[in-house]
Amino acid sequence: MTGHLMRAALDAAARGWHVFPLRPGGKPPALHGEKRCPRTGECAAGHVKWEQRATTAPDRIRAAWSRAPFNVAIACGPSGLLVVDLDVPKDNSSSDAPCGATTFAALCERAGHAVPDTHRVRTASGGTHLYFSAPHGMRLANTAGTVANSVDTRAWGGYVVAAGSTTPAGTYEPLNAPEPAPLPAWLLSILQPVPALSGTPLWLPAVDGSRAALVALERECVTVAAAPEGARNMTLNRSAFKVGRFVAWGDLPRQVAEDAFQRTGEAVGLTAAECRTTIRSALDSSIRKARPREAA
Repeated sequence: MTGHLMRAALDAAARGWHVFPLRPGGKPPALHGEKRCPRTGECAAGHVKWEQRATTAPDRIRAAWSRAPFNVAIACGPSGLLVVDLDVPKDNSSSDAPCGATTFAALCERAGHAVPDTHRVRTASGGTHLYFSAPHGMRLANTAGTVANSVDTRAWGGYVVAAGSTTPAGTYEPLNAPEPAPLPAWLLSILQPVPALSGTPLWLPAVDGSRAALVALERECVTVAAAPEGARNMTLNRSAFKVGRFVAWGDLPRQVAEDAFQRTGEAVGLTAAECRTTIRSALDSSIRKARPREAA
């Protein structure tokens, strides 16, 4: 088993992915924490965390995995990866809850794209890891539920268990061999941090209304304005849906939201017709599904 896991670590490193050891049969790092740091060797100048200690050096990998059958972790950020984790409902959750693969496929369909063909690994629990190459120079963070229910992502500050590792629940198995595909623009638009607001509001009329509603509307207009080409309509849909609850609560006139999103969408190159269709559909859906303010 030690030899098998060493080969898994070396194979990952050969792809340029930075690896570090996990506890045998488990998923926690097999490295000392800050409280137990000896402040020697790599840590002589201060504690070095797992993300910084992850490596692609074959000699370091052989030395580490020759000591024990460590599972293999891939540090996503240093490896230039964004990994989408499509989870499955836990045993004690609702039996009719959709799995991450189902919700992600539906999200891809709404974005007008097929589920990307990229490197995949089946997790021990029966879920799937989709590997994507992250945009160069961009430090994306981990997310939990931001993309969709049961869909998490791992990037800087996160790691995934590599294929070949084994836990009591099962083995992580590669499903196909392709290299990671570039992160789709529409998915990047969901994961990008919201740009800082400028000092001047964007195209918002002076109206009476909830301050929280107006702030939310301005923030979502900024998000639409910053969306990359190819993801603008999807971003407009998501942003209008987010603001729709304020319309449902009576905090914001619907016409104000429609006008603001319409002008923002047209300003970034969307046609007037597709803006109107997207905005109305998103607001209608949001208003229909909005929970009472007390439950939000």
